[in-house]
Amino acid sequence: MMNESKPIFSNADLKKGIWIYFILLIFEGALRKWFLPGLATPLLVIRDPLALWILVIANGRGLLLSNIYLSSAFTIGAVGIFTAVIFGHGSLPVAIFGARILMLHLPLIFVIGTVFDQEDVLEMGKVTLFISIPIGVLIALQFYSPQSAWVNRGLGGDVEGSGFSGAMGYMRPAGTFSFSTGNTYLYSLISVFVFYYWLNMKNINKIVLIAATAMMLLVIPLSISRSLLFSILVTFVFVLAGSLRSSENLVRMVLAAIGIVLIVVIANQFPFFQTGVEVFSARFNGANESEGGLEGVLVDRYLGGLVNALNFKSGIPFFGYGQGSISNVGSMLLSGRTFGGMAEGEWGRTIAELGPILGLLLVFLRISFSIKVALAGFSRLKRGDLLPWLLLSSCLLIFPQGNWAQPTSLGFSTLVTGLLIASLRERAKEPEPEIETN
Repeated sequence: MMNESKPIFSNADLKKGIWIYFILLIFEGALRKWFLPGLATPLLVIRDPLALWILVIANGRGLLLSNIYLSSAFTIGAVGIFTAVIFGHGSLPVAIFGARILMLHLPLIFVIGTVFDQEDVLEMGKVTLFISIPIGVLIALQFYSPQSAWVNRGLGGDVEGSGFSGAMGYMRPAGTFSFSTGNTYLYSLISVFVFYYWLNMKNINKIVLIAATAMMLLVIPLSISRSLLFSILVTFVFVLAGSLRSSENLVRMVLAAIGIVLIVVIANQFPFFQTGVEVFSARFNGANESEGGLEGVLVDRYLGGLVNALNFKSGIPFFGYGQGSISNVGSMLLSGRTFGGMAEGEWGRTIAELGPILGLLLVFLRISFSIKVALAGFSRLKRGDLLPWLLLSSCLLIFPQGNWAQPTSLGFSTLVTGLLIASLRERAKEPEPEIETN
């Protein structure tokens, strides 16, 4: 009697693939700057073939379940290739590069949500807390080192450094990433697990949690990033809102707040922390004067980006300039050609590339899905499950209008949203995500 052939790859292999995606997302910049500088350009898309492999295996195992969001994104990406080549920039490689966002990384969100469950998310959270410690040390070294130092090397080993303009002669550190915004995305995610485990301390190593909390607080001033401070404050607000439903969690949150204040007081006794706070304050005050304080971050950068995208110029062609054209890679492949008449921000880029019809369809897809996961997260909060609710705080800052043309932003949008969906599944209790996919 013949034995039925078994699949070559298992669910465990898919989980390993997702873990590799996570590791590459955090450390691919380090490869491009320090260890494999000669491969800086191809390493930019190192996660793309991995994402394709995961999707192929997941589809073969029946885990890539069709839903309206997946089908719509795939259709927009496919049509975008056609319109870019026929009516837009005319370059098939650039069109494919742009389409990979919707045809590789966005579908990966749903695979992560199907293959992972809440326990897997918590395991990744523990690893994230541990990783935050050495990366925090690295950011401190970068902050106090000249741009010519090895720790500040730029892409391809560029000796001019990878730092970005900060304040008082100090540059914004890039950490293990190619650009400083990577730290904002990473520590925004780290803050989710820092606050979660302060409310669930029995499941985490206390020393790691305290060290990760200290590094999170240290990185805020050393990053010289208002966006990072804003994202952590948003998560803190979500924590407070979630804790109000449970007196036990509220007490733990108060204790955690006291612990955080003590860490800040102790850290402020050291000159290196005081310098970071002084530089951050200078940057904060200077940016406030030019951009209008919190309004500059919340209204102009976030809410303003949503509204301004709809004020795109009439000069944009009906089918747009072509998918993938408004990106660093697209510009390079098009020999430096640029396109005028574009609105600023992610929604503006989307509309400029795909045109008013396809662009607005994609914007609507991102908004509608964000609303759906928000409702799902709130539903779990009412049942006493904080994890999806806290992940939602990070997801809503990056999925609706995160810069998907930038690989690091795209990667974190994919990972965080996938983890949010996965956190809705409790192992052996809920075989399917709470989010409906039909």
